[in-house]
Amino acid sequence: MPSPRPLLHYLVAPLACLLAGSAVATAPAAPLPLPLNQNGGVWNAGHVQGIAVDRRHGFIYYSFTTLLAKYDFKGHLIGTLTGWTGHLGDLDFNDSDGKVYGSLEYKKNQGFYIAILDVDRIDHVGMVAGESDIIRTVYLPEVFKDYAADVNGDGVFDGDDGKYRDDVIASPDHRYDCSGIDGVAFGPAFGHSDGKTYLTVAYGIYGNTRRGDNDHQVLLQYDIADWARYAAPLSESAPHRNGPERPAGKYFLRTGNTSYGVQNLSYDPQMRRWFLGVYQGSKPAFPNYLLFAVEARARPAMRPLVGVPAPDGKGWEQGMMLDLAADGLKDPATGIRGWRQEANVGFQPMGDGLFYIAAKAGAKGRQSADLRLMRWTGDAEKPFVPVTSPMPGGDRPPVTQAQ
Repeated sequence: MPSPRPLLHYLVAPLACLLAGSAVATAPAAPLPLPLNQNGGVWNAGHVQGIAVDRRHGFIYYSFTTLLAKYDFKGHLIGTLTGWTGHLGDLDFNDSDGKVYGSLEYKKNQGFYIAILDVDRIDHVGMVAGESDIIRTVYLPEVFKDYAADVNGDGVFDGDDGKYRDDVIASPDHRYDCSGIDGVAFGPAFGHSDGKTYLTVAYGIYGNTRRGDNDHQVLLQYDIADWARYAAPLSESAPHRNGPERPAGKYFLRTGNTSYGVQNLSYDPQMRRWFLGVYQGSKPAFPNYLLFAVEARARPAMRPLVGVPAPDGKGWEQGMMLDLAADGLKDPATGIRGWRQEANVGFQPMGDGLFYIAAKAGAKGRQSADLRLMRWTGDAEKPFVPVTSPMPGGDRPPVTQAQ
C-alpha cells in the first residue's frame, strides 16, 4: 500500500496546477509556420495594392483597392470587407492593437486618411464597411496641404477636378508633385532601430517627367498614441477632417521620380532596414530602380532638396534628408542605389531573412494576387530567391546580413 501523502500536498498541488494553467493561458503562442505560397482569390475590384500579415494568429490580408480579403495561413477565405469608393492602398499590421492600418484616399474630395481596420471582426464574406464601425479613419492635413498647394502661384489649384482632369500628371501644382499617399509601415523613428514605434506614411508622387521638384520620396512619421481622439467611422457622405495638425517628422529621400511614389513601405526589425517598393520611373537621368532601402540607424540631416525651389526663390528648399543604404546596384552617374526587384503590390518582411512578395494576377473584373515566400540573398542582381521547401526547425533559414 502506498504511503499516505501529507496534508500539505493536498493544499499545495491544486494551487500549483492553477498557477501552471494560468501560465499556459497567458504565455504567448509561438508564431505559426508560414505558407510557401498563397493565392488571394479572384475579385471584381481593383488590382492588389498591398498585404498585411498577422503572424501570431495566422492571417493574411489583401487590399484590392475597394475590397479587403482575409485569409488564414491554410488558404481558407475567412471574410471580405467592401463599401468604399476611395483607394485603399498599402497595409500594415499593428502588433500593439491587433488592427490593420492602410492608406485610404479620395483625390477628387481631397480626402487623405489612414484607415484603421478592426480585422478581428471580419468573419464572413460580404461584410460592408458602412454597416458597422469596422473601419475608422484619421485625416492627414499635412498631405492635403501639399496635394492642394498652388505651386505656380497663379491663384488657382489645378487638380483632379480642374482643367487637368484628363491629364492631372501635367498639372503645375501639387507641392513635390504630391498625388496623395500609399505606402504605410510601422517602425522606429528614422535614425533609430529601437524605441518608440511610429506609423510612417509615404506620398504618392505624380510621374511628370518635365518637373524637377518630384525626384524625392516624401515620408511622414506619426505618433499614433493619441489617435483615438481623431478616429471616426468612415462616412463618404459626410467626410470628416479629424486628424493631427502635423506629423512628428517629415523626411525626404532622393531616388529620382517614380510613378506614384512609394507603393509599398515596410520595416524589417531584424535587418534594421526600411524597404520602399515603387513603380518604375521614366526619367532617363535616373537608374529607375524598383526597390530602395534605408538603414534604420542612418541619421537624417537637413540638406537641400535639389530641384525644389526655396520659398524665397533663392536656391533649393531645405528638408530632413535620408540616405539610401549602401547596398544593391549603384548608378555611377547619380550614386543612387537600389534593386530591379518588383515589390510594389505586396511586400512584407517576416523575420529571419524571409519576405512575402505579391504579384498581380488576373485582369479587369477578375483581379487576383499570387503571394510567394522569398529569402533575402544580399545579391545586388538577385536579392530574393523563392523558398521551395519547409526549412529545418520550421521556417528559419540563415539570414544574409546587409552590408
